[in-house]
Amino acid sequence: MKIRNRLTLISSLTFGVVFVTAAFIIYIAFYQSSEKRIFNDLQRICLLSAIYYLEKDELPIDQHKQIKEQYNENIQDVEVGVYNKENNVAYGDNLSANSITPQILNKARENRKVMFKSKDHFYFGIFYQDNQGDFVVFVKANDKDFKAQTHELMIIMMIVLLAGLLVIYILSRFLSKIAYKPINTVIKQVNEIEASSLDETIVNVNTHDEVQKLIETYNNLLQRLSNTFKTQKNFINYISHEFKTPLASISGHLEVFAQKDRSPEEYQEMTDKVLNNVYEIEQILNTLMILSGLKAETVGKETFRADEMLWDISDKISNVKEFANAKLRITLKVEDEKLLKVKGNESEIGMAAYNIIENAVKYSENEPVEITLLNSDNQLQLTIKDSGRGINANDLNHIRETFYRGSNVGNVQGSGIGLSLASILFAKNNVSFKINSKEHEGTEAVITFPKL
Repeated sequence: MKIRNRLTLISSLTFGVVFVTAAFIIYIAFYQSSEKRIFNDLQRICLLSAIYYLEKDELPIDQHKQIKEQYNENIQDVEVGVYNKENNVAYGDNLSANSITPQILNKARENRKVMFKSKDHFYFGIFYQDNQGDFVVFVKANDKDFKAQTHELMIIMMIVLLAGLLVIYILSRFLSKIAYKPINTVIKQVNEIEASSLDETIVNVNTHDEVQKLIETYNNLLQRLSNTFKTQKNFINYISHEFKTPLASISGHLEVFAQKDRSPEEYQEMTDKVLNNVYEIEQILNTLMILSGLKAETVGKETFRADEMLWDISDKISNVKEFANAKLRITLKVEDEKLLKVKGNESEIGMAAYNIIENAVKYSENEPVEITLLNSDNQLQLTIKDSGRGINANDLNHIRETFYRGSNVGNVQGSGIGLSLASILFAKNNVSFKINSKEHEGTEAVITFPKL
């Protein structure tokens, strides 16, 4: 069942239950109050009848005449019977013997009054003492008006119930259509989203309710899925690019080598070249294993100079053809040379620092990259600052994720692996690493080494 239909059904049932409960309470209250009113009227007529029949000899003629007029007005729809102590009718009508039994008369004498209802009549009796003797005065009234009123009330409530259910059903359908319009809009937009368009988020309906929260949650899910697909794509590109070169080199060397017989020296030279390519593939696999956390081997830590590491990185950068025009400005702002000494795995820290500097060169757009070693609270700090395109705020939260690339990288080649690898390697060596960046203003990497 659709939620809209379920809501309509629940609303109708809720109204029905509430109305039936309220109608039942109203009916019972009306029934009891009507009975009480009828018995009060009968009690008044009982007393009036007793005075009319039994006080005639004691009241003045004028006063008794007034009593008689009141009596005649009130007994139009009732019957009156006055019973003596022998349970015989002394005055008035002989009421039903099945209803006015000796037991009922004795009960009236004991309790001073008695009231009850039979199948079709109301009865009320009082015990009245007079100079002529002790009497029980009973009044009997037909309940047809009472039944007609309660029956009419029942019909009215049934009509109101049916009309109310119909109105509630129509209103529920109409209101649910309005309430679920944002959901239908979301469903339509979700159906239009494909794997190739995960960057397209659902338009927020600004309902400030659970629907808006659902949209925001779904948009976050889409963003995570989009990032996952980008990561997978970058991973495939990285594998294809990194493995293609050494494998092509191996196959090329072997194809050329197989064309004719070779001397032992040529065999040795070929073996060295192939082994170098194999080592290159092994290095790529080691990098991937480090990124995936599968390779958590303990490495030896040594003491080395951070400035010498930077000069080595500078030489490596300058030897890369695509970075031939790179402008690296290395500045030392450390007076105590002892502070330049760093303890850790030089290879890993060097690889991490190289990745950071390489990124700065890539995105500096031929502007100088400022590399500074300085003293920060007696700790050696390395800052790498460029004046490139920078990183927008949304990407800044994800740049440490493996294979993640920013939205503004443009045509700059990369795999999204450098910062992720650097973060892992720095963490392994207890080196603090943070990135500050503003789009169109540049990026600054701050690396703080632990004290010796």
